[in-house]
Amino acid sequence: FGYAVTGLVLLAFLSRVDYHAFRPLAPLLLVGAFVACAAVLVLGPSVNGAHRWFYVAGVGIQPSEVAKIAVILFTAAVLERRMDRIDEPKYALGPIAFVLAPTLALIMVQKDLGTCVVLVAIVAVMLFAAGLSWKYFVGAAAVGLPVLAAAVYLEPYRLGRLTAFLDPWSHREDTGYQVVQSLIAVGNGGLSGRGLGYGVQKLGYLPDPHTDFIYAVVAEEFGLIGASILLVCFCVVAWRGLKTAFRAPDAFGSFLALGLTAMFAVQAFVNMSVVLSLLPTKGITLPFVSAGGSSLIVSLAGMGVLLNISQRASATS
Repeated sequence: FGYAVTGLVLLAFLSRVDYHAFRPLAPLLLVGAFVACAAVLVLGPSVNGAHRWFYVAGVGIQPSEVAKIAVILFTAAVLERRMDRIDEPKYALGPIAFVLAPTLALIMVQKDLGTCVVLVAIVAVMLFAAGLSWKYFVGAAAVGLPVLAAAVYLEPYRLGRLTAFLDPWSHREDTGYQVVQSLIAVGNGGLSGRGLGYGVQKLGYLPDPHTDFIYAVVAEEFGLIGASILLVCFCVVAWRGLKTAFRAPDAFGSFLALGLTAMFAVQAFVNMSVVLSLLPTKGITLPFVSAGGSSLIVSLAGMGVLLNISQRASATS
């Protein structure tokens, strides 16, 4: 409840403050997020072998969630000033790479590959919109895909998730257990679902039903109809976010709106795809729905900024 209240307060505040005021804060927020991501490796407790959270008075804080907003804000500020020479690596891509690479490295050391993939996808969308040549995307893929493959191969649990994704039923007793239980939950829901609170899989069968696999619970209790409605809601958010990006009064607002929209859309796509076994298991929450405190606060804060840009776009149109 406290996370929701905090997030709603931030949403209300950020939706009313001129979003241009956030631009000079980008370096400060970025440094803070970078320090927090480094500190959590030393001060954060190990949870399932990963160091991703601080716990202060029982309250969990995940620095990588703040890092996503910081990188989006910084990238939007750089692209606003330098998109006219976007294909010059040192001029435009250099500052973004200088910030993104160490941030990804810190998050990777936290054993949070999913957030790394989401963050790369967000920045890639922003760079594509800025007009970056396809050659750079091909080059980045040529470098990034072997790194991704190595990150999966060198961690047994990631390799296990990949093999479980390829054939979950053959691994239903170990690495594929979570995916199989998720698919059972989705199948149990049928067309209209079992009804609110009457889901069975969340009662000790499906691990993490309140966080990473909340969409499976939605599908079981509300069926195909409910799951589809939730999917449509995210599609509406993505559509409105893209419309805001196109109608923003300036380039900074446009790139910022696009980055935030990509954050919501990519996370929702990855989370739902994992639940339906369309992607290997990743620890990515479903924005606004999963019971993750840091994720909820950051999502609501990001939505506040997006509403801010939308209001100013409407006022100038």
